[in-house]
Amino acid sequence: MDILAPYLMFLGDVHDQLAAKTATGVVHWRKDDCIGQVRFEDCHADLRLPDMTIAEGAQAGARTLVIGAVNPGGVLPDHWIDAIVEALEAGMDVASGLHQRLTSSSRIVETAERLDRKLFDVRHADGTFPTGKGTKRSGKRLLTVGTDCSVGKMYTSLAIHAEMQKRAMAADFRATGQTGILIVGSGVSIDAVISDFISGATETLSPTADPDHWDVVEGQGSLFHPSFAGVTIGLIHGSQPDALVMCHEPTRTKMRNVEHPIPDLQACIDLHVRAATLTNPDARCIGVAVNTSALDEAAARKCLEDIEKQTGLPTVDPVRTGVVRLVDALS
Repeated sequence: MDILAPYLMFLGDVHDQLAAKTATGVVHWRKDDCIGQVRFEDCHADLRLPDMTIAEGAQAGARTLVIGAVNPGGVLPDHWIDAIVEALEAGMDVASGLHQRLTSSSRIVETAERLDRKLFDVRHADGTFPTGKGTKRSGKRLLTVGTDCSVGKMYTSLAIHAEMQKRAMAADFRATGQTGILIVGSGVSIDAVISDFISGATETLSPTADPDHWDVVEGQGSLFHPSFAGVTIGLIHGSQPDALVMCHEPTRTKMRNVEHPIPDLQACIDLHVRAATLTNPDARCIGVAVNTSALDEAAARKCLEDIEKQTGLPTVDPVRTGVVRLVDALS
């Protein structure tokens, strides 16, 4: 996708920092391309970028307004449309990772067409996909999975890919969500694919490769999450992972946006591995990636030690400790 930088990140009035995870991911991995943030009065997220109006962002040179907020259902709130239209009129393109398309708004479409601006609905892939076949294909694949959604699967995947690149390993990052697509410019947002074709879309995303080539496939959801387990299972079967990395946030008591409790970590590992053996009998979990951002240094260190003792697997925090031990475990 030819999404032009610099970016002006739009947060609107999201209710917490996690609701800005798309913007947070883009800023972390492409910080030099992000020049400011647009926040409404009731916004409870902060990217630590300069606060700007749309006009100030345009004056600073922003080429694209990136809708960096997420919400249940991925809807486009009516009260955001004025700002999007203003950005188009100020000379920017607009990119969004929401489920609801920018093109669902006649005002946005009419303005973009009149001014010859581009609209990028990155969550929606053009074209069609086959159904999954489950046929073994060459190459190696690592998939991040989780005890919940929004626990760091994308960050862990990108960090593993970066470590592989440092080692001159043949590897590609395969984005399966809107944030990853905005970061690398390609991929398939798996949760927007019709359910019958999720595994086939994942097979297409991670095709046959040389025997020593790794595809690092970004995970989505969790088999234990009542809202998103269907997405997760198709992604598991389509990716045929040789290696799984379990991602976990240790301070949560219930899953994101539902009342179901966080599952037992070992039970979660076991179920994801068992599901993966349908299309790759040799699938195994090679480590645990823990998001300890809510813990201080001492508590984080103890948490990692306890989980490693419990699971017998290399356990890291990709931010605090890096992912060297996870990549080591692939050999």
